[in-house]
Formats: sequence, structure tokens, C-alpha cells
Amino acid sequence: MRTFHAGRWIPQRGYKSFQPALINRPWVLDDMEIQHLLSKADRQLGRLDMVSEYVPNIDLFIRMHVVKEATESSRIEGTQTRVDEALLDRDDVPSEKRDDWEEVQNYISAMDHAIGALERLPISSRLIREVHRVLMQGVRGEHKQPGAYRTSQNWIGGASISDASFVPPVHSSISELMGDLEQFVHNESIFLPDLLRIALVHYQFETIHPFLDGNGRVGRLLIPLYLVHQGILKRPVLYLSDFFERNRTHYYDNLMRVREKSDLAQWFKFFLVGMIETAERGIATFDAILQLQREVDEAVQVLGARAANASRVIRALYQSPIIDAAKVSEITGLTLPPSYRLIEDLERLGLLREMTGARRGRLYMFERYTQLFRS
Repeated sequence: MRTFHAGRWIPQRGYKSFQPALINRPWVLDDMEIQHLLSKADRQLGRLDMVSEYVPNIDLFIRMHVVKEATESSRIEGTQTRVDEALLDRDDVPSEKRDDWEEVQNYISAMDHAIGALERLPISSRLIREVHRVLMQGVRGEHKQPGAYRTSQNWIGGASISDASFVPPVHSSISELMGDLEQFVHNESIFLPDLLRIALVHYQFETIHPFLDGNGRVGRLLIPLYLVHQGILKRPVLYLSDFFERNRTHYYDNLMRVREKSDLAQWFKFFLVGMIETAERGIATFDAILQLQREVDEAVQVLGARAANASRVIRALYQSPIIDAAKVSEITGLTLPPSYRLIEDLERLGLLREMTGARRGRLYMFERYTQLFRS
């Protein structure tokens, strides 16, 4: 890594674009601090994967992990949707917040599409473009070539390209750069640990910035996708957007430090610290979910004959923790009057909270559960 040269600045008309070096090449890891962090990150990811295996019905809870990731990754791009708002149906979202809400929903759809696509496609330019198309469909960036690499210059920060904080490479080099990135992902003759490989892929993707919009979200989505693709995690239960958002200044500074000073080691250290911290938080969240399950299962037993229907409702709430009386009726087969009485029982037990304050169209949230996924 000490011989690594990140690239070069190329003078253009009134600005300089950055041309990154190709990364599909041999690498030598020669930093003991990185090796120490790498070892710790590997241990924590192994623990996270093991804990997730012990959680019953893990797919119920993955949905909430994806919702949280969607809100955090979109927040980095400027949207303001909260986790509880992301769980609402479109008609229940205030009109002034729907654009942000739709971007979060697209991120959820893009993640679902990406994980499903891994069964038929490797991580590749084709898969990346598919994910981008889903991400940008029907939202504010829909006119910025969804699913296609850019054919013009873009920039990051600044009111215009002349005062931008960073100008990515010219569009004519994207095909070569993305081809190199794809080869690097799959090149088994390069002996670089997987966590450093995805750290380098994320840096390179953000530097190439191959799309006119949505690069940050796609780049962050690649991280859990790669972890699942490599079998490091069996399920997509680790997302770094929350860490990047809480350390936003350091995140951008460390990316720029690579470009300006070729300091890849500092980026690796930052990335691995994020992996460690995020895995530890994930483990704590799963522990809290298991504890909550035990407490809830015990609490609903006081309902006697209604406990079975209460358990059915709670099970549905683990996947989508906002509900109304019509949904309770659908889940339990009860008519609306007993469904409302069951909701009252769950409110009395502190398991549901009415969130609209309205007389009609009331919505109820499983607040103790959603609290586990708020930053």
C-alpha cells in the first residue's frame, strides 16, 4: 500500500477532474494496525452472523434493517424521512414529505432487487446498473439516465463545476474504470482480505461516480451486497450508512485524503472501525429483539383466550410495525369490533401506541420494537 498512487488531476476548461488509478492489481498489506482492526472486524462479523442465525424468523427482522438503512443512506443525500415515516403507506404520508418517502421506498426496492438478483448475477456492471434503475425510477432523479452510466461530466459540491469540491473522471473513461472494478471484485489471484477489498471497491466506486445521480446510495448498497455475495454474512444484516452519517465529515475527508495524498491506509482504518462498530450495534440489536420477544410473549398470556390472536398480530408487527384495525381483522379473521378490542388490549399492555391522534383512520405503532432501529 505504501507504493499506492491514487491517480492524477487532469486540467479541463476551468476545472480539474480526477482520474483514478486502476485497482485490479496485486496488493501488499504492510500495516500492523490495519491487520489488527481487520482481525477484530472479522471476529465481530462472525459473531453477528452467528447471532442472526439464532434469531427465529430472521427474515421478519431483516425488513426493519433494510428500512433503517434506506432512511440513513437517503438522509446522507438530504432526505428527511424517519424510520417510522418510512413504514407508512403512501396515502398516510403528508404530501410535502412524499418525495423523500418515495426515494426511501426506492432504496428498499433496490436492496430487495439486488439481493434477489445475486441468485442469477454476480456483482457486475449489469447488476449495478439494474440496481440504479430501480433506485431512480419515478423519483427526482428519474431524468438522469436511470440504469445507465453517465455520458457527461458531473461534480460533487459547489454551485458549479468551477467551484466543486470534487470532479470525478471524464465520462469517456467510465467503461474502462468500471470494467477494472468488476475484474478486481472477482480476481481470485489477488490476495487481499475481503473487508479491505470491499473498502477499496467502495472508495473506487465513489471516486468514479459513474451515474449522474444516486452514486452514494448505490455505493453504500454495494457493501452489504458484497458481504452476502462472499458468504461473510448469510443475510444482509450489516449496513454502514448509519456510521457514515454519524461521521459524515470524516467519511468525506477520508475519501478525499486518498485522492489527494494516496493515503489508502487511513481510509481502510476508518472503514474497518465502521465495520466493527456497526457489527457490535447489530449484535446488540438482535439481543434486544430476543429479549423483547420473550417479554412480549409473556405479556400477552394475560389475555387468556385472546392471547393467540394477539401473538398473530405481534408476529406481523415484527415485519411491519405499523397497523390499523382493518389489518388486525385480516390477520386474525375477527370482525372489526373485536379487532378494536384486541388493539385496546395491546395498548393497555404498552405494546401498541396510537400515532395519528385522529378519530378515524387510526394507526398504531409497535413502538418498543421500532425504537430498536432508531439511531
